[in-house]
Formats: sequence, C-alpha cells, structure tokens
Amino acid sequence: MANYPTPHINAVPGDFGQTVLMPGDPLRSKFIAENFLENAKLVNNVRGVQGYTGTYKGTRVSVMASGMGMPSIGIYSYELFNFFEVQNIMRIGSAGSIHPDIHVRDIVMGQGACTDSRFAEQFRLAGTFAPIASFEMLETCVETAKEMGVRYHVGNLLSSDRFYGDEDCVPEGIRAGDGWRKMGVMAIEMEAAALYMNAARSGKNALAICTISDHILTGELTTAEERQNSFTQMMELALETARKLEK
Repeated sequence: MANYPTPHINAVPGDFGQTVLMPGDPLRSKFIAENFLENAKLVNNVRGVQGYTGTYKGTRVSVMASGMGMPSIGIYSYELFNFFEVQNIMRIGSAGSIHPDIHVRDIVMGQGACTDSRFAEQFRLAGTFAPIASFEMLETCVETAKEMGVRYHVGNLLSSDRFYGDEDCVPEGIRAGDGWRKMGVMAIEMEAAALYMNAARSGKNALAICTISDHILTGELTTAEERQNSFTQMMELALETARKLEK
C-alpha cells in the first residue's frame, strides 16, 4: 500500500481517469487540458509536473507530463499504474526519424521499443526482454488514425538514454542510427521502453504515439514552441483512442 501523496504525485486514487496521456513537457500537458478537456482540474503539480483530469466528449481522461528520459517516465508510470489505479498510459511525444520514408510531422506508433538502456536489469531475467505495446491500444489507435485520415507508421522505436552522443567514439562513416535502421527501427525517442516494461510488470497497458519532430538523416527539425503547441493531430488521435478504450 502506498501512502498518499506519493513522493512525486500529490493526489489520491480516483483523481486520475482510467487512461492517462503522458507528454514529456509539462507545458504540453497544460495545453492539452486547456484546449481539449472540459472541466479540467489540476490534480498534480509536484516539481512542476502538471497533471490534469477532465472529460473529452464525455469520457473521463487525464493528462500528466512524464519528464524526459526513462528514469523519469519510469517513476511516474510506476506510481500511476501501481498506486493510482490507472489502466492505460499513452505516451504522446516527439521522436527523431531515422527512416528515409518517415518525415517530419508524420506520426509513429511504437509496436515495440528497442533500447540501449539497462532499465530491464532490475527484473533479473535470464535473457533479453522485448518491450511491446498493448495490442488493444495499438489496434484501437490504428483504427482511429485510419478514420481520421492521419499519416502514420507502425513499428519499432529506439528508446535511448542519450540525446547527445560522443561523436569522437563513433567509427568513421557510421551515422547516428545506422545499425538500428538496418533492423527496421523507425525513430529514436527516450521513454517508450521503460513505459512498456512498467506496464508489463504491472499487468497494465501502454502505447507510445510520437510525432516526428526532426529528421536525423536530413537535419530537418521543428522548434520547441511548435512541438509544444502544434502537434494537435497526435493529441486528438490519442484522445479519440482513449475515448474508444472506455467503450
């Protein structure tokens, strides 16, 4: 049993909906609450990690930031799954494409999440764990994307512990993501694998939906303000998916 509030979430069970959308950026959480939810109530603001609960087309939904990286989303998703009765978490964030046919502002859904992290070592498994999304959530999201006419891709993400790499240690002629791209990985982000592992361990459901914010091969990118405010198609897709999961 947890004592409430927890070290990171100043709330009690029942403050969150069955499904929580998790952007990395607290300001993106605020944007979604103010622009998409009705009667949104601030239920957490510890360390400025804003969490809101409201309704979307009559469905009770929450949105709370995860922060950046696997340690951060690992904390928040663990507490939501295990202490606050949350059943589904959808990461809605940005990713960098490493695929020539996946372009800036395309949406990618992480069927699986490869990783260079050692997050899985805590589970003491006699092998390598493959972090995967909830099939129900993925299937629902794909169906919704088709209905909305969204340009989307489904496949493997790479959840990396590093945003900046030491280029002095990269062999000449090998670009970032070359090896992963050869294995069919679509894009690089920093959270999905830990979220999927926590969902598996908790017996809950998770899905990562990311908008391509930059293209690692071409150098094309979006600004921080654009990422915060303009990825509305991904937000609407996630909210519509959350609404269908309640039926």
